[in-house]
Amino acid sequence: MSDVWWFVGALAVCGGITFALRAVPFAALKPLRDSKTVQRLAVWMSAGILAILAVVTFSDFAVEPRTSLWAAIALAVTIGVHLGFGRRTLLSVGLGTATFVVLVNLF
Repeated sequence: MSDVWWFVGALAVCGGITFALRAVPFAALKPLRDSKTVQRLAVWMSAGILAILAVVTFSDFAVEPRTSLWAAIALAVTIGVHLGFGRRTLLSVGLGTATFVVLVNLF
């Protein structure tokens, strides 16, 4: 019987920690809404993360020239679709990814 209570206690502790980890950011968000730093981060963080991912991706492909060409073509497709079809991120990333996968697997 003590095993059941140990399990219930462990489950309660895990549930409490999970709830706290999800609730703390929302509690801390209210005082930060008026912060200029947080507003600037909201604008620039997404672009910065995407830039870092692009640099890391292209540095991995720099070893093989053919794959670099396919990645450059897929990047051009992504940018063209993004700018040409109303800045729809899901569409542009999806078509760019599909272009890269097709090029790598067919050629």
